[in-house]
Amino acid sequence: MARYSDDLGLAHVLADTADSISMSRFKALDLYVESKPDLTPVSDADTAVEKALRSTLARTRSRDGVLGEEFGVAGGTGNRQWVIDPIDGTKNFIRGVPIWGTLIALMEGDEPVVGMVSAPALGRRWWAARGLGAFAGRHQAAAQPIRVSGVRRMADASFCYSSLDGWEQTGRLASVLDLMRKTWRSRAYGDFYGYMLLAEGAVDIMIEPELMLWDMAALVPIVTEAGGSFTDLSGRNGAGGGSAVATNGQLHDDVLERLSPAGLRAL
Repeated sequence: MARYSDDLGLAHVLADTADSISMSRFKALDLYVESKPDLTPVSDADTAVEKALRSTLARTRSRDGVLGEEFGVAGGTGNRQWVIDPIDGTKNFIRGVPIWGTLIALMEGDEPVVGMVSAPALGRRWWAARGLGAFAGRHQAAAQPIRVSGVRRMADASFCYSSLDGWEQTGRLASVLDLMRKTWRSRAYGDFYGYMLLAEGAVDIMIEPELMLWDMAALVPIVTEAGGSFTDLSGRNGAGGGSAVATNGQLHDDVLERLSPAGLRAL
């Protein structure tokens, strides 16, 4: 399992590079923003971060493939692939909201084995590798192990979700609203942040209906190494299902049932 230690060390180096670039552009008066074909925004910080990380990986892991949100797939001669979301939370970034971060993952085949989330505007970083545990801190030298909560009852749970319009489009909005009513507290922290709060034990459930691989790959090792569960809406483990249900593990089956078509009919 210790074979991922070097990869995790590289992930910290990549995060240092990303933090330097992104913070230099955060709240910059000359920040350049345009719309992608899917009408989501992309800033010059997004592209600059991804280019820099790709350059480092080309030097240090030339045999590994790379998948990034802004520039697609490149290289790779084996089953290892680095997955990059240069700025997760671009809408926050361009509005000056500090909840955004760089997501870096290493996948072996279809499984994320290393995850790094760095949120420099929050002064915090989260990371994990398979078999090595999950940690958080300002940097690697200030690491604290993290663990999901032990909450067992829905009535005691803190529930986190993405914006409601996406759930409306999936036909599951009624189920999400029912979860909000059944849980102790609900808040929409959004993007990577809800999952990191889950891994730290501050919230107990985080769900999103529509995601890409780069949105999730880095989150999976952190949540699971912290003792949580991470599946898609069908209950399939991992980051490849296009949706996310992350919990402390104790509540997972209950949440999946409530979000299922059968659960919706039972409302």
